[in-house]
Amino acid sequence: MELYLLEAFLTVAAEKSFSRAAGKLMRTQPAVSLAIQRLENELGARLIDRSGKHLLLTDAGRLVAEHARLFENLARDLENALAELKDNAAGRLVIGANESTALYLLQHIEQYRRLYPKVKVQVRRSLSSRVPAQLIDGDLELGVISYDPQDERLVSTVIYTDHLAFVVSPRHRFAKRKPVSITELGLETFIAHNVVSPYRDTVLREFQRHKVTLNMDVEMPTVETIRRMVQRDEGVAFLPRMCVEQEIRQKLLCEVEVKELRVERKIRLVYPTRRLLSHAARAFLELVKGSS
Repeated sequence: MELYLLEAFLTVAAEKSFSRAAGKLMRTQPAVSLAIQRLENELGARLIDRSGKHLLLTDAGRLVAEHARLFENLARDLENALAELKDNAAGRLVIGANESTALYLLQHIEQYRRLYPKVKVQVRRSLSSRVPAQLIDGDLELGVISYDPQDERLVSTVIYTDHLAFVVSPRHRFAKRKPVSITELGLETFIAHNVVSPYRDTVLREFQRHKVTLNMDVEMPTVETIRRMVQRDEGVAFLPRMCVEQEIRQKLLCEVEVKELRVERKIRLVYPTRRLLSHAARAFLELVKGSS
């Protein structure tokens, strides 16, 4: 079985379109269709249901996709290993992170690129909850998350300690206050992140414990949109401090201490316990540990 057939199949499965897959693979649509037919003939199973408006994977297709990703990861590992044989500073590094932890990586990647300019660095945005599974499956070499995965198959190292910052607009009534009490927040409109996290749960529990109403009337998909709404005085928010440091420094936002809520956020670098890391990943791990 040719690896190209599996690559074509995975691309069609991801794009849910033969034409988009052809564009991504830089092949013609008939060539991609022929590749899928060849794969189906070799395996003796229908992999894609083409009868509806959208392409859907059959049960056999989902099974093949799962194993094809393993082939893809092995091929990537082989490519990295061969590159490292030729040049000890070459290869590729794939790191998984969510929106906020990816910001923490910026300074390290800048330093890493200066030391290893031949290494291709790819940071994949992922839900923090999915990073451990992606590491175990081999889709990622390293991951950056803000909680302890508590999985013996993974090594977790704290590389930075952040905290949740309560932020308001400079025009807000709390802007010039030092500490405020959680009991004063019952009338505020909170701009919340619509991704569930342990830190959101912690804030919810504290409001419930103090019997204070938490008005999360607005939920947004990204930290950036939350930050902008708070700057416009449309509400207040709890955000990772490292995501709003620049805005606080430029006085676009004000951080206000909430006496009953001091929530630390430990940033962790995570990698598989037993898998041999590539030279590129080991070098990045050493760099980050040395800076923390």
